[in-house]
Amino acid sequence: MAEKTSIYRNIYQVLGLNRMISISVSIGAFCACMFSSYLVYKMHREVVEHAFAINTSGEVIPLAWKLRRDNLEVEAKAHLQLFHQYFYGLSPGNYEQNLEKALWLGNSSVDNVYRQKKSDGVYNRIIQYALVQEIDTIYSEVSLDTLPYPFRTRMVFRINRGSVEDTYELITTGKLLPVERQFPKNTHGLLITDFFEKRLRKLNP
Repeated sequence: MAEKTSIYRNIYQVLGLNRMISISVSIGAFCACMFSSYLVYKMHREVVEHAFAINTSGEVIPLAWKLRRDNLEVEAKAHLQLFHQYFYGLSPGNYEQNLEKALWLGNSSVDNVYRQKKSDGVYNRIIQYALVQEIDTIYSEVSLDTLPYPFRTRMVFRINRGSVEDTYELITTGKLLPVERQFPKNTHGLLITDFFEKRLRKLNP
């Protein structure tokens, strides 16, 4: 009887030891997974925060992500400046060339606004009455937190009718989508989508 009790005791000890080993292995595996996840996250952050460029002497130069973001904001605002200059800075002598350049900077939403203006006779009136639209100021706000990048542009422009000149404020909205650069038609590599003329009002002299 004592021998059987000893055998059972040994079995329980072995089972307990196996249980402790299993728990230790599970804890070790969990810790290893957590540590590996931390390393992957750390490597990802380092990749996101830094890019690399090669200078003229062949040296690799790390570039901070902040600089890339700042450059993107500058390019986005320059793209919007160029588009509004082309799309709204019109005269009888340049409106066709300017509109062609502007349409390269946006998608079908820009083309839809263009076609609507054309059907409303906007461009015919520019020719018929020798109107000149001159841009005074263009100010754009761009959010780089979401893609495509939402923007809002406030533009002030003047319509010259010979001796008569009227000043207007136009608010436009839309989004910017990164695309492949096309020189010289789309040098900033951005495309205006969801373009909308939100508000137009005449300013008091």
